[in-house]
Amino acid sequence: MSRSSVSSGAWDNFKQVLAAVVLAVIIKTSIVEAYKIPSQSMEDTLLVGDFLLANKIVYGSRLPLVDWRLPGFSDPESGDIVIFIFPRDGVTKYIKRCIGEPGDTIEVRDKVLFVNGELYENPEHSKYIDTVAGGDQRVHVRPPRDNFGPFVVPPESYFMMGDNRDNSYDSRFWGVVKRDYVLGEAMIIHWSWDDSMLQSPDVTASDPLSVPRVFLYNTIHFFEKVRWSRLFSIIS
Repeated sequence: MSRSSVSSGAWDNFKQVLAAVVLAVIIKTSIVEAYKIPSQSMEDTLLVGDFLLANKIVYGSRLPLVDWRLPGFSDPESGDIVIFIFPRDGVTKYIKRCIGEPGDTIEVRDKVLFVNGELYENPEHSKYIDTVAGGDQRVHVRPPRDNFGPFVVPPESYFMMGDNRDNSYDSRFWGVVKRDYVLGEAMIIHWSWDDSMLQSPDVTASDPLSVPRVFLYNTIHFFEKVRWSRLFSIIS
């Protein structure tokens, strides 16, 4: 085989790898957003350890490098579960349910949510953790969590709340999300890993065996830790 043939083959392979990388970047930045649930704020709709995919096209995706935003098919609507950039730092990605659209009036009275003066129906898997015997809510004077507003959502902004209403750091505390910070709408849970009941051993730099120990532990308990019933569940 000639040297030119080898060089040509290497160049072809490089172009294929480069094309695959570019395609992956375009998909990641413009079409689908992957996200792992890190906290309990959306329980029991979304659980810690859920891995999900979000549709970035629906609200208008951004093109990589140039940071141009393509036109979307719609704006966030009340009830949508939205991934967005946390407005306080402009970096961290959060996920909450959109409760209020521009112009909506939001009010919480003794934990009961009202939008435009009407009772807002709780999502199917939402919950309150402060309860008494029988499941009744225990109301505290804890503004702004249990009593908030009335507050009118400004233009080009959205009011976000977690489904775990008593344990969610959301728009009641840090304000609204600007339209420009919205990334995508949650679509589907593609993987779910439960590390709460059979918690993996700690990994420490001082113990070189901690990594293989965790790998072995998770391999042994793999079928117990995967939440099989949640895989490929549509998010609503």
